[in-house]
Order: sequence, then structure tokens, then C-alpha cells
Amino acid sequence: MSLYGMMRTSVSGMSVQADRLSTVADNIANVGTTGYKRTAVEFQTQVLDFNTSSYNSGGVSSVARTAVSQQGPLRGTTSGTDLAIDGDGFFVVQDEKGEFLLTRAGSFVPDDQGNLVNAAGFTLLGYDLVDLPTVPVANGFAGLIPVNVAQGMTSLKATPSSLGEFVPNLPVNSDIIPAGNLPSDNALTSEAAGKTSLLLYDNLGNEVTVDLYFAKSADDTWEVSIYSAADSTDGGFPYSSPALLTSTLDFDPSNGQLLDNTQAILDVPVPGLDSFTIDMTGISQLGSDYTYLAASVDGNPPTSVERFEVDTDGTVYGIYQNGYSEALYRIGMARVPSPDSLRPLSGNAYSATIESGDVLVGLPADLGFGSVVAGALEESNVDLASELTIMIESQRSYTANSKVFQTGSDLMDVLISLKR
Repeated sequence: MSLYGMMRTSVSGMSVQADRLSTVADNIANVGTTGYKRTAVEFQTQVLDFNTSSYNSGGVSSVARTAVSQQGPLRGTTSGTDLAIDGDGFFVVQDEKGEFLLTRAGSFVPDDQGNLVNAAGFTLLGYDLVDLPTVPVANGFAGLIPVNVAQGMTSLKATPSSLGEFVPNLPVNSDIIPAGNLPSDNALTSEAAGKTSLLLYDNLGNEVTVDLYFAKSADDTWEVSIYSAADSTDGGFPYSSPALLTSTLDFDPSNGQLLDNTQAILDVPVPGLDSFTIDMTGISQLGSDYTYLAASVDGNPPTSVERFEVDTDGTVYGIYQNGYSEALYRIGMARVPSPDSLRPLSGNAYSATIESGDVLVGLPADLGFGSVVAGALEESNVDLASELTIMIESQRSYTANSKVFQTGSDLMDVLISLKR
């Protein structure tokens, strides 16, 4: 046995315990850091060749491992741009140099340009759903752009109506209106069993009102006529222009339902709109008064975005002042086969390594990817009690190794004194 070998072994023991204490220091310092993943040190022995007549002490080395795959608890916040991931995956972010990184730290706020950045200054990336809808590239970051929440808040936007839904019930016992007095005749004597007006928006965001008339023209046969309300005379007949559309609806007398649902999907040529379709496939002819169960039309007048909301699938919606919502972005997400082998970087970010495997890019809530929780942050996965316990253990082990070194030094003094 070599005294020098024994002293070198004890030095390696003190060195690895110092490494362990260093990770404990980092973990405790970051116990309140959003998305921080604890680092632990694993030891491995270093054994020298030996024979039965003597023993050569080896040593010990340390390997640091970060528990990236272990999710921390989620904590609710009051900010809608605070984002957490419930499950596997990472937000894809970009630093000032344009390098793509991965992170779980979702404390995002708008910068001076409206881009969402976290506390480390990394910009959140997503896919544009408005100007250039893009599907993810599974093995790369192509198509990802900064998620910007300033657009729409400093400008007005009008969305023309293109689709409406109207589900009325037509009274089966209504009188048959003779030809000449039907709404399609547009006469002063025109009658209808029911009338409803719908509000639309043209290409410039102007309000356009259309009047829908329903009249029984024969047994189990109804006529629907649609006029522009702007052409009416005191809110009724006659209109200064012919009907925008007149169509026929045929019902099954046994159940009061349409014989052909395609009759209830009407393409209406509304002035100022490129196209408008109204869906009335739920219409019925039953023994009740004229009424309707649904009436909705898309589109909105010129208005600006009031706030933003993020869905669990990572879709970023702009909520306009009139309540209309529009999907603007879809947040990108990435994962790797071995998250614990990622390379940790400053700012709670990670980059891929050979050991971690290649990055796979996808969308939140897709197979293999976690969902996004808005108004929440992922806390550090550090257990303070465990770290304090490890610190005490490392302190004792470091002291014991130092005693071994001191003993070896004393024995060296004895050996040298033999010469004297």
C-alpha cells in the first residue's frame, strides 16, 4: 500500500463531496426559480489493479445529473401570459443571437415590441395561424416565429361575415298564403308566418341587416325569402329591390323534418360581402308557434384586441373588444428521448446533446406532448429538506476524508523521521 496513494484517494473523496455540495448550493439558491430542475451528483469508483500481496487504493469521481424529466408543482398566477407545461415537453425559445433553445420557464411578458419573453430574455416561438398558417416540421424549427401580442392592440380590424346559423320552427298549422301575397312577390299585401332579422358585417366592417321571411306556400312546403333591410319600406313590404334569395323547403309530414337537408344551406348574395352562407339544417315544422332556437353570424366590426388568452392546446387567441375571438398563434413545443441528458444553460434553458438525442418538434396536447396551462408557472422541483440532508451528509463525508488525508500526512512524518 502506498501512503501517497491513500492521500490521493482521500483527496478524490474530498473533491467529489465538494462537487456534491456545489450542486446543493445551486439547488438551494434556485429553490424559488421558475422551472428550475435540481441537479444531483452520482459517484463512481476508480479501481487500480492490485494483487493479493498488496492493495493500491483507487479513488472516486463524480457525475452531475439534472432531473429535467421530473416535473415541478404548478402554481397559479394572475397573469394570462404566465405559461406552464403539464406533462412532457419544452417551450421553444430563441435568444438574442437567434439560437433555438428549450425551456420550461414560462414567466412570459411582452417586451417593447410585443414579443413574449421570459425572465431570462428568451423569446417564445410559435406558428402563425393568420398570415401564413404553418404545420410543424417534426425534425426542425422551420416556421417558428416570435409570439407577438402587440398586433391588433394598436390597430383596428374588421372581419366580414361569411357563415351564419339559424334554426327556426315553422308552425305546421299555419295558413297557406296564396300566390301574389307571398314574401317573394314583394307586394304591399305580402304576408309571412314568421320574420327574423340578422346582423352581418361587410368587407369594411359596416353593419348589414337582412330580413328572413317564412311563408307556407303549400302543405308541408315553405318559402323562405331574404331581403336587405336597407331596402324596406318602414321595416316591411314592399322593398325597393328584389329578394336577395328565395328558396323552397319541403318537410316530411310524419315527423316535421326536412326531406332534404341541402335545401337548408343557402348561399346568399349579400352586397358588400364576397360570400355568405346561412345554415338552417336544424329547421323544423311542428305544432308550435314560430320561434327560433339558434341565431348566430360570424364577423366583427372594426375593433382592436383587448386581451389575449391561451388554450390548453397552445392556441393564442386575441379577444376583441366586442367579444369576438381570433386564433393568432399556436405555441410550438419540443421534446427529446432523454431529457435528463440535455445540456443546462444559463437562464433555465437547455440545448440538445448526443446523449439526449435529436429534438422532436410538435404542438401542445399532441401525442407525447404536454398541455399548456395559462395563468400558472412550474415551480422548482427542489426538495429543500432533502437538500439540507444531503448537505449534512456531504459535510460529514468531507470531514472524514480530510481525516484520512491528515492521517496519511502524519504517517509520512513518521516515515521521514526514521531518517533522522
